[in-house]
Amino acid sequence: MIGDFTEEQIQRYSRHIILQEVGGTGQQKLLSSKVLCIGAGGLGSPVIQYLAAAGVGTIGIVDDDIVDISNLQRQVIHAGNVSMPKVESAQRYVENLNPDVKVITYNERISPDNILDIIKDYDIVVDGSDNFATRYLVNDACVLAKKPLSHGSIFRFEGHVMTILPDEGPCYRCLFEHAPPAGMVPSCQEAGVLGVLPGVIGTMQATEVIKYLLGVGDLLKGRLVFYDALNMSFDEIKVRRDPTCPVCGESPSITDIVNENYLHGNGVCSIG
Repeated sequence: MIGDFTEEQIQRYSRHIILQEVGGTGQQKLLSSKVLCIGAGGLGSPVIQYLAAAGVGTIGIVDDDIVDISNLQRQVIHAGNVSMPKVESAQRYVENLNPDVKVITYNERISPDNILDIIKDYDIVVDGSDNFATRYLVNDACVLAKKPLSHGSIFRFEGHVMTILPDEGPCYRCLFEHAPPAGMVPSCQEAGVLGVLPGVIGTMQATEVIKYLLGVGDLLKGRLVFYDALNMSFDEIKVRRDPTCPVCGESPSITDIVNENYLHGNGVCSIG
């Protein structure tokens, strides 16, 4: 043991420790941090992979799906685990990758009944959900509970990322107040998705989470980064906090998590 690290940890995290912005103190912050990943699919897979490799000490994973062979085109952490619950497959991956990381699994769908209880013990939440209803539910719960949120979304060849810090910047509803009508946006099964796309967007989400935990760099607060894989281009959209936002505005109409607000979501390819 040298300082607060074992010899093995010094070797494992050496490339972090030599970074001035991280160092031993920052690595200890990561090891003591708790991150909740909602979804262990297309976006959740790279998020879980890189947070575990970075030494985030506790990773919670919420997903009620099982691994299908069609997932393996992009959800690389599930290789060899077809028909296994995704939370168990993800846990097995993390435990093989980094013994320093504790995994807490929730083999259930996130819902108005459980979300506040699940997110309460985590430092930051990552949204890798696959439908608008869940996306709005996660946003609203994090705003009400004042939990930082990393939002990501993917569709065909495009994706975007934004970091939501309640009371400091805009939330998801400031950008999209309501979900589009059912059937307007095709699902992943209908529209398809480029296999590497969730890897790019999920890795960006993981980067934002690590920066937040370390307190370094400029976060995507009030900024939505849009990625177009076909053109290999990035665009940034400034997002302002909406004073009329129903959840974070000056006179919010959403002040509690009520099931009726999330019954009519339209599925999109986000977990994939």
